[in-house]
Amino acid sequence: MIGLIIVMVAAIGTLVSRPASSAAPSSWEGDSPGAPPVAVQSAMPWAPSFNETLGATTLVRSQRADGALPDGVTVFDDAYAGIANLDPDLLHALRDAGREAADDGIELSVNSGWRSPTYQSQLLRAAISEYGSEEEATRWVATAETSPHVSGKAVDIGAVEAVTWLAEHGADYGLCRIYRNEPWHYELRPQAIDGGCPRTYADPTRDPRMQP
Repeated sequence: MIGLIIVMVAAIGTLVSRPASSAAPSSWEGDSPGAPPVAVQSAMPWAPSFNETLGATTLVRSQRADGALPDGVTVFDDAYAGIANLDPDLLHALRDAGREAADDGIELSVNSGWRSPTYQSQLLRAAISEYGSEEEATRWVATAETSPHVSGKAVDIGAVEAVTWLAEHGADYGLCRIYRNEPWHYELRPQAIDGGCPRTYADPTRDPRMQP
């Protein structure tokens, strides 16, 4: 299975490469909460998570129990472990937001939610193959020991329209973007309802939770 993942990622590597304009400088520590920077917004339509990239493959069909999601899954789809195993408070906030987004004609689709440690490790190995080093790969994919996806406390939102809507309205539900280089990655920060979202980190390697 690991060999299959590496082969698939290598075959589609050019589709997931991100432009330099969407990557923050290594010295950057954070920015003010709010909508993603223009450079990131322009990259979002073709800057998918690794789970979205591999979404239509055998990997998804064989590993749904590990959290892999096919295209089109929403925050309301309990049939998938990647949704059903999310932290209850996060899921409740996502569904409250999802109902309001629907009133605006926006569907809150999810590329990735809860992941098993096994699946998270597979994604990290795929990222290392794609980016050439663990140092660069961990700017996009955390280890199984540190990833908030494994604890069910993070989601990667799908369509650009949903990401844009959540950037504007997410704080009303305590839903905050955490990383500047991943505008699709959201976690629950209840204090944001009254005080706004905290400053973002440049990427996961700047997050104290990700330190060994």
